[in-house]
Amino acid sequence: MAGAFDILVVGSGSGGAPVARRLADAGARVAVIEAGSDPLGDPVVADPAQWFALQSGRWDWGHAYRPAAALNGRVVPIPRGKALGGSSVTNAMMWYRGVPDDYARWNAVAPGWSWADCLPAFLASESWDGGGQRGTNGPLQITRASADHPLTQAMLAGGAAMGLPVIDDPNGPEPEGVALANFNIDKTGLRHSSADAYLRPVIGKGVTLLTRTRALSVLFDGDRAVGLRVADAEGTRDLFADRIVLAAGALETPRLLMLSGIGAKDDLQRLGIKTRIDAPEVGRNLQDHPLLRALNIRPKRPLGPPVGNGGGTLTIWRSDPSLPQADLLAFPIQNASGGPDLRARYDLSGEAFAIGVGVMRSYSRGWMRLTGTDPDDPLEIEPNLLSDPRDLTALTTGVLHLQEMLEGPAFADLFAGHLAPDSRVDRAGAEAFVRLACSTFFHCTGTARMGADAQAVVTPRLQVNGLHNLWIADASVIPEIPACHTHAPVTMIGERAARFIQEDA
Repeated sequence: MAGAFDILVVGSGSGGAPVARRLADAGARVAVIEAGSDPLGDPVVADPAQWFALQSGRWDWGHAYRPAAALNGRVVPIPRGKALGGSSVTNAMMWYRGVPDDYARWNAVAPGWSWADCLPAFLASESWDGGGQRGTNGPLQITRASADHPLTQAMLAGGAAMGLPVIDDPNGPEPEGVALANFNIDKTGLRHSSADAYLRPVIGKGVTLLTRTRALSVLFDGDRAVGLRVADAEGTRDLFADRIVLAAGALETPRLLMLSGIGAKDDLQRLGIKTRIDAPEVGRNLQDHPLLRALNIRPKRPLGPPVGNGGGTLTIWRSDPSLPQADLLAFPIQNASGGPDLRARYDLSGEAFAIGVGVMRSYSRGWMRLTGTDPDDPLEIEPNLLSDPRDLTALTTGVLHLQEMLEGPAFADLFAGHLAPDSRVDRAGAEAFVRLACSTFFHCTGTARMGADAQAVVTPRLQVNGLHNLWIADASVIPEIPACHTHAPVTMIGERAARFIQEDA
């Protein structure tokens, strides 16, 4: 297939899909290499209420974090979508862009990434008809959650009782408060993934999809990327193009870099991989949002079938009023929620609802590395969840705030008692519960960070340092995790990467 394509894009998710679409729209011949298959026609994928059933099995890579001492030695799965559309096929469909302060921190290390720089790309991606400073003609359909559920109503009232404003749009100028969530759910009530939005309309019109095809390594001529070695059902082959874009996510992109000889020299030598670029930051700076799954509550009455994604609101507030930015986010869950350790400790059978809470302005950082040279060897992934005491303190405070809200007037018609924890707890009890129930928001980022410094893996224009014709456009480039869900920021990164590639190639 030499000469068949101008651009090869590895990954079809939140970053890769916008890159492919925008470059194809500009006239390029684009091939999208996706390890997973096409989920079109799977009713579980399409149904927003069943998203959590997608976190393992057919559409998941099967990654897990290392056993964590701060979490009582538990292993925490880190779901990553392995499908056309990437994790936008398996996520909770939350669309939350973050605030200018998030991007000011990016801009401090990678000039050109301020809120003013990023906003046009957000607007270009959105199809929203709710007013405000939002895009109206972009590919991604974004709708507001329905208020027609008793738990949604209680969360809105509970936020107000906490002293928070009830706001119209969490993607407005100031999201701190309680609001109906924004979802990537179309107007017919179905999931609207990145593949649905960006890729399906241009299949065969500039974009060729190569699903069930695994990228094995980047091919080089000197310091220029010229292609990819890939494997599919027919065997291994080489694809060539003028420009290569890695958008396989914060775990698979650094894997591909390291397998291509781009990484810490000592780590590569340990595995017998020839070093092309000694880049010690590849696989470092791993960040994620710790999520508590979850406070579980016995309702006074059945709440009915789930609506939307089974959530409905975002409650965004500060664990400490002196903080410069909101750091906590809570959301309702219209049924019981908890991992195996929580369910082994508490009886969550019967009617139940839950509230998840996470630290969105998180500080803990970790790393990931290869355990072998086979692309299917397990990754060793250490996010160091809760290793920074600020994260543990914030999450513990969140538990105390929410238990107070649950026992207040906003939930008087719903609250029949605590299930997990099974009684109201003090700060020590809340911390113990956090260590038992803490999981992940599935927002891993930062493992190929951008920056203006020599140690950054990619430049502020997303080119891999020391190489030509190779870009990265996914969550791995994020230098500091934003205080929001990562699907919207990564979509924005993909939109901007396409522009950089056209300008810089």
